[in-house]
Amino acid sequence: MGLLNIQFNYIMNSKLLKPVVITTVVIVLGIVAAMGAVDQQSEKYTSDAFKRALITFGIARGLNGVISVAQGTEVALHPAGLGVSFTPGQILDPINDLVEQFSWIMLASSASLGIQQVFLTISSTVGVTIVFVLALCMFLVALWRPQLFSAEVNKFLTLSVIFIVFIRFSVPLATLASEGIYRLFLQEQYKESTVSLEKTRDDISRISEEENKAYTNEEEGIMDKAKRIFNSTTESISIDRQIEKYQEVAAETTRHAVNIIVVFLLQTILIPILFLWLIYKACRQMWTRILPA
Repeated sequence: MGLLNIQFNYIMNSKLLKPVVITTVVIVLGIVAAMGAVDQQSEKYTSDAFKRALITFGIARGLNGVISVAQGTEVALHPAGLGVSFTPGQILDPINDLVEQFSWIMLASSASLGIQQVFLTISSTVGVTIVFVLALCMFLVALWRPQLFSAEVNKFLTLSVIFIVFIRFSVPLATLASEGIYRLFLQEQYKESTVSLEKTRDDISRISEEENKAYTNEEEGIMDKAKRIFNSTTESISIDRQIEKYQEVAAETTRHAVNIIVVFLLQTILIPILFLWLIYKACRQMWTRILPA
């Protein structure tokens, strides 16, 4: 034990510490890259997020469609025997604009996830992995036998390996981080808002159908028209109720659409960019403080 302690202290206090630590890290990175477990998990997470984005985009487009139908539904009132056309669905016009923007954001999120999938596929190919491992081997040779190369070549190999490590692991690590944050903090919000938007879509469609059944009937007779004129006050009350329903639907749509926008902006854009920046800063610190200049 005494001899082991002496050897350990010698390593810790000598110039061997830095090469040993760097070699250990490089070997671990090479094994992780060769095994491909991180790549497979990242691709799975990206594929799941891509499916969620496409499903949500479909919900947004369906919601946009039923809102457009509701906006075009006219209601005929007959106050004092005079015919007046009214479209209560027009109250949804601002919400329709929001849903349009929401669908574009979902399309942009889908495109972002698609780009991430391409980068993950490229970085995990056998050819790229072989080049990565060979670069690490060359770097280790230069680390332990610096006299074999000039100072400029050693510096170039060091910078190249740091750059290759960044390219090889930045997107997978950013993907794992964004999926982890999604599952910890955003998953329940996404599920609740998605279910609510689907229900909202069905509610708008149902309200629109009720309007058509209640106020449009091309085959009504003279007595039916007389009854509708007589019941004009009741019709007005019914229209007020329809407007209240649309107002409730509009409020729910706004809240849940904004919630989902927040989820996808964080998961597909902000969090990946943040972690790419953190990985970049870590690589710069590695270059300036750990590895030889």
